[in-house]
Order: sequence, then C-alpha cells, then structure tokens
Amino acid sequence: MPAYDSESARPLVWLPVPPDEIDGLPQSLEYAFWDAEQDYPTDPARCVFYGVPYMKGADPVVRPLLQMPNVRVLQTLTAGIDYLEASLPTLPSGAQLCNARGVHDASTAELALALTLAALRDIPGFVRDQDAERWNTGFRPALADRSVLIVGYGAIGAAIEDRLTPFECARVARVARSARESERGPVHPLAALPDLLPDADVVMLALPLTSATRSLVNGGFLGRMKDGALLVNVARGAIVDTDALLAEVTTGRLCAALDVTDPEPLPVGHPLWHAPGVLITPHVGGPSSAFMPRVKRLLRDQLHRFAAGDPLRNVVITAG
Repeated sequence: MPAYDSESARPLVWLPVPPDEIDGLPQSLEYAFWDAEQDYPTDPARCVFYGVPYMKGADPVVRPLLQMPNVRVLQTLTAGIDYLEASLPTLPSGAQLCNARGVHDASTAELALALTLAALRDIPGFVRDQDAERWNTGFRPALADRSVLIVGYGAIGAAIEDRLTPFECARVARVARSARESERGPVHPLAALPDLLPDADVVMLALPLTSATRSLVNGGFLGRMKDGALLVNVARGAIVDTDALLAEVTTGRLCAALDVTDPEPLPVGHPLWHAPGVLITPHVGGPSSAFMPRVKRLLRDQLHRFAAGDPLRNVVITAG
C-alpha cells in the first residue's frame, strides 16, 4: 500500500497494520503500511515513527533501521524486545523503544492456563486415544489443590494469576526481577527461586529474555523442582536450557508444556518433538482473535500521544 499523501510534509509513520483499518488516527501525521516486505513503501529516512512488523523475525524488521536517521519512536507489537537489542546502539539519540505491554496479556495468559490444564489432564493422550479409537479412562492430575509458581510477574504474569483464581490452587507464589508487594501478595526476587522451586507443582515462565534470564532454567533450576512437577513456558525459548530439560523429561521426572523452544522454530527431527511428557505449541501465545483489537487501540493511542507531544506509554529504552 502506498503512503498516504506522499508529498506531504507531515511526519511520516510506518505502520504494520494498514492505516485505513485503524479508526481515528490523527490527521496531522502521514501513514505508510509496511509488513516486512522486500520493498519499502517510502524512503525510510523520512520515517519518524516505526511500527515494527509482528512475528517476521529479527533480520527483516531491523533491516530499515540503519536507513532511519530521523526515527523518534520504535513501537513493537511484542512484549519482549530481545530481537531488537543488537540494533539499539544504532538508534538516533533520544529515540524511544516502546513495547506492547497490555496487548498480549489476555491471550498469552489464556494459553498458559490451557497448556497447564492440557498437560495435567493428559489431553494430548486423549487425542491420540481418540485417533486410535481407544477408551483409556483413569485418574489424572488436576490443577485444584496444586501449588503454582509464576516466574515473571509483569502484566502477563499477573494476568495468568487472574485466570488461576477460580481453579482452587493451594497457593500461588510470584517471582520477578526484584521484590515488591502486589494486590495479591508478595512478589519474591529471582534470588528466592532456590527456596520456592521445591514446593511448586507447576512452574510457569512469563519473564522477558535478557542476559540475566538466558538459560535461567538450567540443570540446577530443574533439579530443584519436585518430582512430577510441570514446567510451562510462554515466555522465550532461550530462557530454558533445552539439553537440561531433555535430560529431566526423558527420565519422566518432570513434564513440560512449551509454547516457545530453543531453537525456534523447532527443526524436524529434534528430540524435543517426541520427548515423553512434553506438549508443544508453535509460539501462539499472542496470535489470537484478541490480538488485533488491542494492537489497534495501542497504535491509535500512541500516535495521538506522539502527535500531541505527550509522553508515550510502555517506553522501555531511550537511546542515548
């Protein structure tokens, strides 16, 4: 789609959603649609607000950045920004990187709960039994009366706990980068994990990938989890040491439900595909019917703030 009024002197915005599909955009800005295609819709040097395309991989979406000397805002449609970190030093001084906090909370929390229930109640086993026309009844674990540990208590972690509330869990413990109080109780620091892990029946990962969290879930972390515990990852695959996880699930001591993996996409023939007690979904925590309405609301709000010179929401980094 070509830029609107391409000869205009209005500040130029690149959007990953066609502008005519977002009601109420400020008229003081010019818009172009770009979703990581090979050809650019306009000269990247004119872009001052870059809406980063969603789920296109790091290389395509960072490609225009070196040609954007005037960019003032990078607005992602993801909660995590790890795929942009290598490009941050190239941003002009003062440029702001904003994430999509609030866009993925509902959808990702839903999937976290769905993966937990499916893994505990052995829904994959029932599907295989149905395919084989096999009636295989018996007792399976429930979420009720279980102890849950949420590692990463930001917006998504809090949304997960919202959805756990009706399931009569014995207790929910919360961990974030640093200690604080929440409406539901204390949030423990990452340093408290060794003491919290042995009591958790379900460990749910919802934290960002950073240098501090890469391979956080290693052999030592997994070794402190109780026998029969379930690891649920809706964060980033590289937070988990895949080899260490394979060693635990292969013995049957732990189970896992993973929306993200390392490597990702998981290649054909990788042992994680057929590891016992492992349920895998292909990074679909965000992509759901809840995604686009929230994206449009975020972009519209941010662009009105930008046009008015007001502070933006969700500023993660300001380039120095």
